[in-house]
Amino acid sequence: MATTQEVLRYLNAADYPADREALLREAEREGAPPDVLAAIRGMPPVVYRNKEEVGRSAKTPIAEETAAEKAAKARDRKHQNVAEYLRRPGP
Repeated sequence: MATTQEVLRYLNAADYPADREALLREAEREGAPPDVLAAIRGMPPVVYRNKEEVGRSAKTPIAEETAAEKAAKARDRKHQNVAEYLRRPGP
């Protein structure tokens, strides 16, 4: 599976905003390998404004949480079942 950096490497010349199909064509033109093309095909079919949005949306492996991160989340029961956009900002 391709990494985010690999996906973005084949999209250096892309013009933004761009939809998924335009990004796919650009990656194909740049000679991207099949795993990079698969990562782009797995992205939602929306218009991307910049490379950062592409990087967040590309279907690439996500690093697993460490045991310490899992423990910290378990201790913080304040927001466990509340969607992030519904949480109140801190002081």
